Amino acid sequence: MKADFPEGWKYPAGRTAQFAEHAMVASSSRAAAAAGTEILKAGGNAVDAAVATAFALTVAYPEAGNIGGGGYMIIRMADGRTAALDYREMAPAASFREMYIDSAGRLMNGGVQGRSASGVPGVIAGLTAALAKYGSMPLAKVMEPAIRMASEGMIVDSALARSVNGKSALLAKYAGAPIFLPNGKPVTVGTILKQPDLAATFRRIAEHGADGFYKGRTAELIVAEMQRGCPEGISTRARASHNCGIITMTDLAAYHPAWRIPIETDYRGYKLITMAPSSSGGITLGETLNILEGFPALPKFGSVQYWHLLASALQRAFIDRNELLGDPDYVKIPLSRLRSKAYAATLRATIGTDRATPTKTLPAASHEGTETTQYSVVDAMGNAVSTTTTLNSLYGSSVMVDGAGFFLNNTMDDFTSQPGTPNQFGLIQAEANAIAPGKRALSAMTPTIVLDPNGKLFMVLGARGGPRIITSTAQVILNTIDHHMSLSDAMSAPRIHHQALPDVITYDLQGVDSVTVGRLKAMGYETLGQSYVGGSVVAIRRVKGGWEGMDDPRGYGGGAVGY
Repeated sequence: MKADFPEGWKYPAGRTAQFAEHAMVASSSRAAAAAGTEILKAGGNAVDAAVATAFALTVAYPEAGNIGGGGYMIIRMADGRTAALDYREMAPAASFREMYIDSAGRLMNGGVQGRSASGVPGVIAGLTAALAKYGSMPLAKVMEPAIRMASEGMIVDSALARSVNGKSALLAKYAGAPIFLPNGKPVTVGTILKQPDLAATFRRIAEHGADGFYKGRTAELIVAEMQRGCPEGISTRARASHNCGIITMTDLAAYHPAWRIPIETDYRGYKLITMAPSSSGGITLGETLNILEGFPALPKFGSVQYWHLLASALQRAFIDRNELLGDPDYVKIPLSRLRSKAYAATLRATIGTDRATPTKTLPAASHEGTETTQYSVVDAMGNAVSTTTTLNSLYGSSVMVDGAGFFLNNTMDDFTSQPGTPNQFGLIQAEANAIAPGKRALSAMTPTIVLDPNGKLFMVLGARGGPRIITSTAQVILNTIDHHMSLSDAMSAPRIHHQALPDVITYDLQGVDSVTVGRLKAMGYETLGQSYVGGSVVAIRRVKGGWEGMDDPRGYGGGAVGY
């Protein structure tokens, strides 16, 4: 049955997603999804295809899917084995807690834009580790599509042209300008874009594995980029204010991914397998659903009572997220409590039936003793991979490594640079996420695999969009399980967002009608309508006879490819 959305909502109900009988890759870039499917058709498994998709994203979706960043991967093999791989960027050894605070105590922009904003990239270490443990093909084989795309060139589509045009002023400052702004103008639709430096970087990785990135020529180029334009003899403390980076050869050689125990949450008979800290996604998603599960049935989708319960659950989960979570190698996280159904019941008891609860009146979480892209893969054997990777902002720090052809992240902004001061996503975070050498910044990435009540693979999903990753992923799951929507309707449905602070429900304009907004305000909520609220979800779902997959209609340029 078609879902019921408000009149005038821009993503109509009743449309269908892409179908494939055997296997599928869904991605924010259709070209990258096609690269992953090429590997599936050649006999590769879901992990092989995920790694191929990741490298292709660096070529086709440079704003986010890039080897200069980091990410998380959830794997479920057809035999029931599960794994969670953390390859989040790490703070360089020379970093320190107040490195982005000036002499007057003000927060500088050095963690957001420029060379000082970058943590040590983790993508290559993560991809090669996943392939070695769960893949079936050699690294050089799964990299073939990406190497071909970078060396022979790809046709610039409207999504890439639009993206480059929107960030042209920042891209013009660094080595990406000759590639993406030839003759000072953004690349245009229909032109052939070749990236020979990136192809050379790929070939070094294909030949030498992770050492082809973290040692040798590529590593030297990264470190040279860190030093470019820096005054001679500048101190570590002064580097952030002079657009100088601090990543060294030693930092690169020391990088390592971390295998984590996946977070598993049961919700109304379904099982979610999702990411553990240093990502906050799995814990916050699970806590939200645990709160909502205590209601025998959720109110009708789009009703004021539904938005009230959803916002209240998200608000309470984000309070814990912002206060308690961080890199588990540096802070003690009360995982058992945050995952507990009993604890969720105590939070649920604080939700009034007809009144908002101001965040400041809720008890602060007590302690015990980030732009992004998602891709989802299912192969013909039933293996599944959900991966979220990021540079943090669009094009990360805006810095391209000269001679290497890829952008560097600005993940250092995901740390708590100054407690009480929001980062670029408006998140106000605590001391648990403060900067420290070798530490991984807290993330909202939420790659997730869902099993149905019979234990069969049901859905593979995740999202981009900073903290809205969590709220968007949760809502697609709720739309599917509680509201019985098709995949297309679940992805297209209007969304809200609440992250505790700022204490406001942000909602989709035209997606929540004025009467409902008025009733939310009467309940005590501050509301803010925006044309784009949700994160951009990428999902695959089991259907009769095969799989459906799609990129979020809020995105552009993505899609699902299968066979």
